[in-house]
Amino acid sequence: MLLYSDIISGDEMFSDAFPMKTVNDIVYEVDCSLITVKAGADVDIGANPSSEDADEALEDGATQVNNIVHSFRLQSTSFDKKSYLTYLKSYMKAVKTNLQESQPARVEAFEKGAAAFAKKVVANFKDYEFYTGEGMNPDGMVALLNYREDGITPYFTFWKDGLKEVKL
Repeated sequence: MLLYSDIISGDEMFSDAFPMKTVNDIVYEVDCSLITVKAGADVDIGANPSSEDADEALEDGATQVNNIVHSFRLQSTSFDKKSYLTYLKSYMKAVKTNLQESQPARVEAFEKGAAAFAKKVVANFKDYEFYTGEGMNPDGMVALLNYREDGITPYFTFWKDGLKEVKL
């Protein structure tokens, strides 16, 4: 299994246990879903509610969470368009510096692809939710949560060159 960690903060962002694909060799799109998580221990005492009294609500203490957010303890954050552009400029500079040291041949492709993808993000800015790694490092990667064309299926977008693969 591969674990993907942010090159700047070292925070774990996702693993290849989730369905993923590479888009334009710039970002990973990772499919996710809502799961139900129960607080505390799950103790079954053998009692079943009658069919007349059963309701469709979540059990006491259960919450619905995004499986990637929950599994990797991602933290929700927010941006307005101007502050996101300021962050993104700084982040892309840090990734470029890292690439110049580790993969100089990749820098030109990264610059072109990242600029094009950033324009797409800014054009659809209102469609995204923003998440940082567990450490909430302001210089680290901000993952983008969006929904597929059906408006129901969530997926995360992670900058490919901002991640390092760790084999487990």
